[in-house]
Amino acid sequence: MLTSRLQHSKFDEIKINLLSGLTVALAMVPEAIAFALIAHVSPLTGLYAAVIVSFITSAFGGRPGMISGATGALAVVMVALVAQHGVQYLFATIVLMGLLQILFAVAKLGKFIRMVPHPVMLGFVNGLAIVIFLAQFGHFKTTNSDGSVTWMTGTPLYIMIGLIAVTMAIIYLLPKFTKAIPSTLAAIIAVTVSVIYFGLDTKTVGDLGSIAGGLPSFQIPDVPWSLETLYIILPYALILAAVGLIETLLTLNLIDEMTDTRGRPNKESMAQGIANVVTAFFGGMGGCAMIGQSMININNGALKRLSGIATSAFLLSFILFASKWIEMIPLAALIGVMFVVAEKTFEWGTLNLFGKVPKQDVFVGLLVGGVTIVADLAIAVIAGVIVSALVFAWEHAKQIAVHVEIDQQGQKIYSLNGTLFFASIANFQSLFSIADDPEQVVIDFKNARVVDHSALVAIDGLASKYRAAGKKLQLRHLSKDCYDLLVNAKDMIEINLLEDPKYRVSDDKLA
Repeated sequence: MLTSRLQHSKFDEIKINLLSGLTVALAMVPEAIAFALIAHVSPLTGLYAAVIVSFITSAFGGRPGMISGATGALAVVMVALVAQHGVQYLFATIVLMGLLQILFAVAKLGKFIRMVPHPVMLGFVNGLAIVIFLAQFGHFKTTNSDGSVTWMTGTPLYIMIGLIAVTMAIIYLLPKFTKAIPSTLAAIIAVTVSVIYFGLDTKTVGDLGSIAGGLPSFQIPDVPWSLETLYIILPYALILAAVGLIETLLTLNLIDEMTDTRGRPNKESMAQGIANVVTAFFGGMGGCAMIGQSMININNGALKRLSGIATSAFLLSFILFASKWIEMIPLAALIGVMFVVAEKTFEWGTLNLFGKVPKQDVFVGLLVGGVTIVADLAIAVIAGVIVSALVFAWEHAKQIAVHVEIDQQGQKIYSLNGTLFFASIANFQSLFSIADDPEQVVIDFKNARVVDHSALVAIDGLASKYRAAGKKLQLRHLSKDCYDLLVNAKDMIEINLLEDPKYRVSDDKLA
């Protein structure tokens, strides 16, 4: 009986991952084509990237269940390169991009993604949800016979909206009755059959471009292998590598939180680098994690490597055998799927945080989300991390304080509390009234910590002022590093080997 249940459970798991892989593959087709067109390359260039990158990262990466492929974040960087130098330079750039990502993994730098603050993560997720949502409206435009582009109107628009509504209704309502088949897959199939049966005139995948093709063939990028070529491709490769890694590792973090599991960022970075090198030699435009398709997969309950491998296999079969049928899928069905993805990706709970969390956290989240929408994901995350660090430094700087007392010998004792570093120096200096102090002054650092060179300079400067005022200053409970690095105040330090703290100070002189 137990064996039967285990076999049934294993079968259900395989079924869920296979069907989810099919659903994700269907949702990837129009996006891969669209991103390829954005980058000014052929649709197959985007599809081959989706096939190869999805397979390698799913089979060997560090985050089972995450889907990778051609993305818009990379495509917008590629436009200028392809326009100026051609697609062969793009392939050479993707090779270098992959090598840079491999070096990143070898250096084990993936762990630093854990340092991204939570407000930055929220801004990233919400920004990308809005980007996914807004990107779908491009399908509501039509190209006229004279080449001009206008918004859809009349019956075609109403049909499109109606099909989108039906798709979303099926996705939301079907799980209430059965979970035997992913609701997203059921919605795509139902809407496609309806359009064909009733002969509805609406835009389909085929309107974006043909996906028919053969197996990708190996080819070395046809560029001069010289320093001049390196100067051309290196800046693009650096940006693409950074954008790809940031989007991938942040998506990995998001899936970790959603599934209460832990991915391996360095292993994922290595797999992504290898995938990009390989795809460039087989005519693909490179790729990284796709948050929309990853959310479809995770929401379907597909958490195994099989789902991503199946996605790759289905995509390849579409290209080789089923292009005619895939091109008949209404875009409205896939738009409806992505609208649901955007809704489920957006962290609606953040709307309840206004007035409940520090204003600076709200500002960072809005900043990252806004920059993600209007500019670039990498810039948004970097800006968010920098602003978060500055806010932390500013808030931490205000936490330095002092307790003042006069002992029985008439000495004035300043007992410091807090961290002394570059941002807290001004507050530190304002704590002392040198002119009004008695002849004997003690500064006790027992409950304080000296962090950097700026703090040491501030202590030296304070010692010089007391000496110039003709007053005796004594410094207690400083670490050995402080003693070694201080200049003017070295002879004022009281050494107590049993009580003095033991910590390092960040200073180049110790290198």
